[in-house]
Amino acid sequence: MLFRSITPIDMKRTNYLAKTPDDFGKIHYTESEHRVWQTLIERQTPALKNTACDSYINALEQMSFPSSRIPQCDEVSKKIQQISDWTVTAVPALISFDRFFNLLANKTFPVASFIRSREELDYLQEPDIFHEVFGHTPLLTDPQFAHFTHTYGLAGVGATNEERVMLARLYWFTVEFGLIQTANGNRAYGAGLVSSIGELQHALSNKPIIKEFDLLEVLRTPYRIDIYQPIYYVIESFDQLFDLTLSEVKLAIKSAQEMGMEEPLFVMN
Repeated sequence: MLFRSITPIDMKRTNYLAKTPDDFGKIHYTESEHRVWQTLIERQTPALKNTACDSYINALEQMSFPSSRIPQCDEVSKKIQQISDWTVTAVPALISFDRFFNLLANKTFPVASFIRSREELDYLQEPDIFHEVFGHTPLLTDPQFAHFTHTYGLAGVGATNEERVMLARLYWFTVEFGLIQTANGNRAYGAGLVSSIGELQHALSNKPIIKEFDLLEVLRTPYRIDIYQPIYYVIESFDQLFDLTLSEVKLAIKSAQEMGMEEPLFVMN
């Protein structure tokens, strides 16, 4: 399964229409859409054994998403808030920089309300509700990871467009495609990995370059959204992300701007 999530930095047109909640805040999905969710969750969950980190696996079990239907955002929020002070809100697939960072700064995770079509089961550039809910929301219950996500949001509030390009790389190589060291080898925690069979297998194979997480290097590393990544960054533990301060991130952005972008390991679009 090749899934390619788009961060809010990659603003482009989408072929999907956002689902609008009714007067009671409920989003109505068709039976066909529910079946797509069921197909995705039933084939992805077994793929996480020996590939996803324990923190994600445990959090996923706590969330206990329904397998036969798409959960409502208020359901997901209630699950999260049993453990942490985060919540989720339904949004279009692509939102502005300002809205994205402001939501995270206020401990609210934006969730695209549509689900991919069956024809695009294995490839989708936009983040859909399966990617957002299954991939992202479980770790919002982890105090260290949730703290990092909040710090990330604060860093983006009021940042310039150039600074947000740097922040997009940090998001990409951690929240979306991050790896973590464990006693049993590297495991995935990034949402783009745990929600994608194909890239999950690729990231843990001997094909990509695996580097230890270095904030400055990550900020300078370009990426493409339409290929499996040629490089991934692995953290020792979530302490590495938790310990990043807002001032440290901002200082690293300035240094990265002065040093310039690393040479890409792929052909630029």
